Amino acid sequence: MLLQQVFLPDRIKVGLESVDKDELFEELIDVLARADGRNFPRAAVLGAIRKREEKLSTGVKRGIALPHGMVEGLDGLTGALGISSRGIEYESLDGEPVYIVFLLLTSPQDSELHLSALKSLARLLDDPEFYTELVEAKSEDQAFEIIKQFEDFVRA
Repeated sequence: MLLQQVFLPDRIKVGLESVDKDELFEELIDVLARADGRNFPRAAVLGAIRKREEKLSTGVKRGIALPHGMVEGLDGLTGALGISSRGIEYESLDGEPVYIVFLLLTSPQDSELHLSALKSLARLLDDPEFYTELVEAKSEDQAFEIIKQFEDFVRA
């Protein structure tokens, strides 16, 4: 239930335009800024994501990246999902492009919520059908329904 509360349709973008990691971060942060409103700490979010990425690439699984970070000024857990049909050069651990990107952000005070969301995502991403269905999603609403369906199934 946690992920379907975070990755609502207005926080999903199917048909990412980015071709590399830096463009991708900007594009997904734009999605979040539109969804969250004008007080969104855009510069702080971008800095936190880049700082985390310097440690080790979050392109951790075939075709999937999980950039994440903790940012003062955020309330609770927020995130954005991006899906690319062309693939994005991400400097992934396997050297391959990514097609699905889950961006997760929390405040430092919500670190347990952050870890819980990462664990929930890891469980879903262990199912190859989840990846296949999500990468083929044609709309933001369809991507949301796939998350909801798989998350409900895992919980059952």
